[in-house]
Amino acid sequence: MVKVVVVGGGWAGVSAALAASQAGAEVLLVEKTDLLLGAGLVGGIFRNNGRFTAAEEALALGGGAPFKIMDEAAKHRNIEFPGHRHASLYDVTRVEPQMRRCLEEAGVEILLETRITGVRVRDGTLYGVISEEGYLHPGDSFVDCTGTSGPMGNCIKHGNGCVMCIQRCPAFGPRVSLAARVGVKEMAAEKREGFHGAMSGSGELTRESLEPFVLEGLDQNGIYRVPLPPRLIRGSKLTGKACQQYALPEYAENLILLDTGHVKVMTPYLPVSELRGIPGFQRARYIDPYAGARGNSIRFTAIAPRENSLLVKGTANLFCAGEKAGVFVGHTEAVVTGLLAGHNAVRGALGLPLLELPRETAIGDFIAFFEEELMRGEALKKSYTFSGSIYFARMQALGLYSTDARAIAARVASVGLDGVFSQRLL
Repeated sequence: MVKVVVVGGGWAGVSAALAASQAGAEVLLVEKTDLLLGAGLVGGIFRNNGRFTAAEEALALGGGAPFKIMDEAAKHRNIEFPGHRHASLYDVTRVEPQMRRCLEEAGVEILLETRITGVRVRDGTLYGVISEEGYLHPGDSFVDCTGTSGPMGNCIKHGNGCVMCIQRCPAFGPRVSLAARVGVKEMAAEKREGFHGAMSGSGELTRESLEPFVLEGLDQNGIYRVPLPPRLIRGSKLTGKACQQYALPEYAENLILLDTGHVKVMTPYLPVSELRGIPGFQRARYIDPYAGARGNSIRFTAIAPRENSLLVKGTANLFCAGEKAGVFVGHTEAVVTGLLAGHNAVRGALGLPLLELPRETAIGDFIAFFEEELMRGEALKKSYTFSGSIYFARMQALGLYSTDARAIAARVASVGLDGVFSQRLL
């Protein structure tokens, strides 16, 4: 039996664990907090723009369970907001228990409130990971899904201070990168001169703190827009955002809300004193980050160099996914890289050739394009997502963007990969 250990339980980690289990491995998923899905607990946007294509490719590849769970938890489908078409919004208050149940039914062992702080490694081969309490968890292959946000020092140095985000570093300890512990030199995005990383692009408000007419608009349409008075328009905030697909003038000139169970406010921060001066928001209160009046978490400070198979360079059996694999923004991007990393973790342990998704697929091109951009010295200055910015434009130019599920499935079948992630390898 092959054992795969996945460290980090965000969308990338749960997808990697599920893919490894589907391939026939014994899987351990380790998460430092008390909940799975990480930033997925405060996100909720999927199937918008090219993410529809990527989700349907994942379904055709045999790794669609995470997207089926998002679909089941969706509050709104096929909505539009600035820069985004045919979007779905899942309920962040419902999706985590459903994903956890899916993993348990797949036989994945889940360890929560367990922070990995050490490794056993020799000549680039990882033999085990060690928890803060000193317990050794051995494995044949490992997947680093520890993300790139935190620890608190990065938020203080490159942002506006610790804002107690969904990572909850003060409560559960700072993020520890598996790749860094192995000795791999990681990279950081460069959004502003002299500063690394990028600020998360949104926050969450409690529904109870908003006036009924705002909630009514959200319930009916999934989106609510309020033009901001000139004194509150600060276009400079857009340049530092991680989510450059939302760095449009509309997001500086308007307060744009999305209904994701909580109320998602599409700004990296806005002082409560200013927010409460807007009609309907007189009692507004942040739920994430708790200090959303001051700022947001800093991301993309710990990206691992990797092959297009998502094997971390310089290692024999460590794979990576999600933000660890590139300046990748979004749940969809985390899921699809997690699926490939988890599948290849099993292939690697069995001595089989690692799978690189062909560039005839949007997912394969997405992963390979970042590596090309990195070689040209451009990747760390940009953001990559199926939903906007430079990569969605590329998808359209290459003819990879489609909302025809049958055509997308046929494209996957044409390269011989129909259901590949659902095939048992042992």
